[in-house]
Amino acid sequence: MNHIKVLFFATLRDLAGAKFIELDVPAEMTVQGLKDKLACDYPTLKQAMETVLVSINREYAFDEAILPEAAEIAMFPPVSGG
Repeated sequence: MNHIKVLFFATLRDLAGAKFIELDVPAEMTVQGLKDKLACDYPTLKQAMETVLVSINREYAFDEAILPEAAEIAMFPPVSGG
């Protein structure tokens, strides 16, 4: 099991009801696996997990990236500008 910290920013913080959570997740869990877990454990986040931007230890990550031990995962809603 890997112990990770998940930080929520902007509207995700409101949807999760917390600034961050700490979780124990299976070794070899991917970003997509984490998004699926959060959507299941926090139904208010389900729709947001479809478009969320994710970083692992301050570097943007894709869905297939594996979560390392003691990782800091940050989740951001998509940003639009004009």
